[in-house]
Order: sequence, then C-alpha cells, then structure tokens
Amino acid sequence: MGFIAEGFQKALQLIFSGNAELFAIARLSLAVSLLATAAAVLAGVPLGSWIAIKKFPLKKPLIALINTGMGLPPVVAGLVVMLFLSRSGPLGFLDWLYTPAGMILVQFIIALPIITALSVSAMQGVDPGFYRQVLTLGASDRQAMFICLRELRLAVLAAVIAGFGRLVAEVGAVMIVGGNIRHQTRMLTTATVMETQMGNFDTAIALGLILLTLSFAVNFGLTLLQQKKVPAR
Repeated sequence: MGFIAEGFQKALQLIFSGNAELFAIARLSLAVSLLATAAAVLAGVPLGSWIAIKKFPLKKPLIALINTGMGLPPVVAGLVVMLFLSRSGPLGFLDWLYTPAGMILVQFIIALPIITALSVSAMQGVDPGFYRQVLTLGASDRQAMFICLRELRLAVLAAVIAGFGRLVAEVGAVMIVGGNIRHQTRMLTTATVMETQMGNFDTAIALGLILLTLSFAVNFGLTLLQQKKVPAR
C-alpha cells in the first residue's frame, strides 16, 4: 500500500505545482469533449424531436438503429473516421487526421446517437394533445417542437449529461483518430493509458484525478441547471 500512497502524494504535488503539460492536456480534453457535445446537442435534439413527432415509413427501424448507435464501440467509430480522414479517404482533403478537429468529429459521431435517442424518448413522452393544441394556436411545426422542448428542458439536460459523460471518458476513438501526439492531440484519457503503460503511475494518477475533477465540475454545473426549477416535495 505504500507505493499507492506515494503515487497519490506525487500526483498531488504535480497538480498543485501547476505542471504546464498536465493542464494543457486537460484544456484540450475539456475543449474537445465540450465542443463535440455541443455539436451533438445542436444536431441530435432537433433530429430526435422531429423523428418523435413525425409519422413516416420505417420510423420504428430508424429509432431501433439510433438506439443501437448508443452502444456504438468507440474503436469502431475511430477506425471508420480514421479511414475517411486518411489521405486516400473521401475526407482526406480536410487534413483533420491527427488533429483536434478530427477528434471532435469522432466524438460527435459517438455522442449523436445517445442524444438523439434520449430526445426521441423525451418527446414521445409529451401529451399529443398538448402538441396539437400548440399547433391550433397558430404555431408552425418548428415552433411547436421548440415549445415542447422548452417543457422538456430537464430531459434535454439529462441527454447532455449522458453525452458529455460518455465523451469525457472515451479512449479508443480519440487515440485512433488523434494519435496521442504530445502537445497536439494528447488527451487526459489517452495520456493516462500511456503513462500507466510506461510505469509513470504518479503522472497517471494526476491525470486521472484531473479527469475526475473536470468531469464532476461539468456534470455538477449541468445538474444544477437541470434541478434549478424542480419543485421540492
């Protein structure tokens, strides 16, 4: 147990000494995960709401496909994105492979089904009579959908929390697409794996503590927003 205590002690020393590389990795991780989550929310919430409201052929298979995407293996997503972004791939002209932009793209793909599926589920819980009533008052389909979403803001925030939680802890996809390049694409998760494999347990513990702290801080902020107007019972 002594080496564990020593590892935590050295890890805390690294953190409180303001190690520049550790905090640069933390900033990149936070930026990538937040931007990918925001993009997935902007795309997934309206898409999920539209799917829930509209009637069209193959609606149930589409929802099943989205629900299946919630369990998409990150390494598979990373492999597909890497192939598309490679020089010989159809998106090679973007030159996003081994860049933060590529990592945001793959994290967006991972989070999109989660946020879309939760949005579908939330919108399907709306009373159809309420939606029709909004339409009869002169609202367009889009306006009615956003009025319903305003009523479902707690469920939408739950989707955001779920999406961010999945992304901030992701390893495989960002390692494949980003390459874990020092000072360029090294994330808290990928750096933790690398330092552990190298036997630098103090640095790995420091990275892990920073990751847990950032994850808790963001989720705590989102939870405060989610619970802000929940009436006490």
